[in-house]
Amino acid sequence: MTADVWLPIPPDEIEGLPEGLNYLFWDGGEEGDQEFPGDPAECAVYVVPYMKRWSVKVRPLEHLRHVQVIQTLTAGVDDITARLSSIVPGVRLCNARGVHEASTAELALTLILASLRGIPDFVRAQQQGLWASGFRPALADKNVLIVGYGAIGEAIEDRLAPFELARVARVARSSRTTARGPVHPLTELPSLLPEADVVVLSTPLTEATRGLADADFLARMKDGALLVNVARGPVVDTKALLTELDSGRLTAALDVTDPEPLPPAHPLWRAPGVLISPHVGGPTSAFLPRAQRLLVDQLRRFVNREPLRNVILTTGSSAGA
Repeated sequence: MTADVWLPIPPDEIEGLPEGLNYLFWDGGEEGDQEFPGDPAECAVYVVPYMKRWSVKVRPLEHLRHVQVIQTLTAGVDDITARLSSIVPGVRLCNARGVHEASTAELALTLILASLRGIPDFVRAQQQGLWASGFRPALADKNVLIVGYGAIGEAIEDRLAPFELARVARVARSSRTTARGPVHPLTELPSLLPEADVVVLSTPLTEATRGLADADFLARMKDGALLVNVARGPVVDTKALLTELDSGRLTAALDVTDPEPLPPAHPLWRAPGVLISPHVGGPTSAFLPRAQRLLVDQLRRFVNREPLRNVILTTGSSAGA
């Protein structure tokens, strides 16, 4: 029996898919109620639909009784790990490392520059026909702290390199040394926060990072510092952030929020000193060709029984329990 592969991109739009698999298109549909493309019990590889509601992404999980691989098209896999109990043991969960680094890093840099240089104020002034000049902070000579120094964190530093920064500090789950300098463990974060003019969050959402930027974290940031979140909304305590924004002590640039999508009446929309983009770090022209290359490579590896890329965990193992 030929194994089924559920793809959220029409198979005839992906060049180079390996032979020997039965490719079926399923992206959940516009309303999330699209019928399954085949018998879920025959699905061997489930590629999770991109930019769909959580309920759509996890809807097939309990029906995939013989699935071997779940491949996300996102860097984070928290949508799927939230429903690990619905997945049979022995399934390799893979993320989309290599797909989103460039686009997310571009947006992080955009948010930093736009916030520091007051671009939102200029846009509002333009709409009123006002010439609102004045001094604004530069990125040059600033200290930047990157919290979450994986592939995206590295890509952000790549794009910060030409901006004549005073210093870049890096924080990850554990310490290590890179060509650019040391990566500090999370335990050293409290001592690094007071030195940073810009704090960029690019960490995965895990139990260890949920609520990481809480009231204590934010209180340790220096007066006038900018918080940039391109990670996940729940990494930041929204209530604590609102307190700091309302006081005018901190500013923020957020591509992700908690809750998300942000309801129209939420006070974060109108908080002073905040720039919000609607979770658009990944969806750019760079996404589709990189996602297609990843899928072709992963499926070729699957057919040839070679090690898969980007395996985050295997369900039923101690790492996935």
